[in-house]
Amino acid sequence: MKPILDVKNLTMDFGGLRALDSLDIDVRPGEIAALIGPNGAGKTTFFNCVTGMYNPTQGDVLVNSPSGYSTRLNGLKPNKVTERGLARTFQNIRLFQNMTVLENVMIGRHCHSGAGHEIIMDPDNSPVKRMAASAFFGGMEIAATLLKGKRFKEREQETVQYSYKVLEKVGLEKFANNFAKNLPYGLQRRLEIARAMATEPFLLLLDEPAAGMNPQETKELDDLIQRIRDKEGISILLIEHDMRLVMSISQRIFVMDYGKKIAQGTPGEIRTNDAVIKAYLGEDIDA
Repeated sequence: MKPILDVKNLTMDFGGLRALDSLDIDVRPGEIAALIGPNGAGKTTFFNCVTGMYNPTQGDVLVNSPSGYSTRLNGLKPNKVTERGLARTFQNIRLFQNMTVLENVMIGRHCHSGAGHEIIMDPDNSPVKRMAASAFFGGMEIAATLLKGKRFKEREQETVQYSYKVLEKVGLEKFANNFAKNLPYGLQRRLEIARAMATEPFLLLLDEPAAGMNPQETKELDDLIQRIRDKEGISILLIEHDMRLVMSISQRIFVMDYGKKIAQGTPGEIRTNDAVIKAYLGEDIDA
């Protein structure tokens, strides 16, 4: 069976700095895979190349969707990558804090339907884009009032219903009308995942989803990730420094150091790999 993500010889240069060096990484259907490595190894740069934030210097980023089509992602804008079934979260929380939990997920849903792409994929969550988001929803209300189009109303109702179902899947439905900024930190992380799920991806890329979480929140995240894979059929590639989480949920692990892949294998194989132990300077990767 073809991998759903097949990255070959991926290289990314920034001037004279080689951030990624000839990476080969793949994700299989139904798999939870992890990408680990010391700080500065190039993990987020890899995600940025896959999701259209950067255009790699060389190499291929290929996707093979469950529906059977294959495409090369190189050079596509982030919104076009999202349309092809990939969604991601970021290291730092990128929610629209002054919008409700439900509205945040609705933005993700509108990305799936062709509206609002530039809002959801903005990596900086700039004030301009936050204003654009508010104008976006305000504009929808005005359009509904002026046009009163049946199809428009049906589409908006579908968006609300679908977004609420996504909140139910991640356990946030009771917070639907709360402002995102009022959620506890761990639930804000969960909301980011929900917003990405609203785009209907077949591959979800999670960039340090457990960062800043306490042990109980991390355990709940572990359960959520596995539930997303098992019940929603979404494959997952995550970057993570919490080795307990990585070892407990990953079928395969890829290890990077200085922009290169230095190892790949099962958790058991990675745990005893000399190159991995050296890269972590003797750190106990079970810690």
